[in-house]
Amino acid sequence: MASQNTRGVLYVHSCPRALSPHLEWAMGRAIGRSVNFTWTPQGALPGTQRAEFAWDGPVGTAALVASSLRGWEQLRFEISEDAAEGTDGGRWLHTPDLGIFHMQTDAAGNAVVPEDRLRYAMEVAGSSMLELQRELRLALGQAWDDELEPFRYAGDDATVVWLKRSS
Repeated sequence: MASQNTRGVLYVHSCPRALSPHLEWAMGRAIGRSVNFTWTPQGALPGTQRAEFAWDGPVGTAALVASSLRGWEQLRFEISEDAAEGTDGGRWLHTPDLGIFHMQTDAAGNAVVPEDRLRYAMEVAGSSMLELQRELRLALGQAWDDELEPFRYAGDDATVVWLKRSS
């Protein structure tokens, strides 16, 4: 059986200039062809740059890329993979302080929190609403979103697609 293809987007939110060729190599290796990102300065952290790369490749590509990039010093990124027939999608977020976070996504890109994770949150919280809120924020990766949000603002001329925006 041939492998199924999907697509997604890699958002490199902050990357030291010296690491940029390594990121291109890792992405190219995952999708089986060389790639060149369009790098722009990252205003939220002077001395770093940002890039956005839409990709297509075999199901599991985003997990492969996220695994190869996790733990890199000073690197902030997120990568998404669209759901394909018979498979869930996913979203991986990484920051130097928090490490990596993964969540399943449905066909519309919404986060999917498994039933067992919800039951665990309710068990840990007991009757405390504040503890339940804390557990649900953890299950949704809120800390990662909070840390990445300032880096998502790229400026007026950027091509960034907003994943979340407060009003």
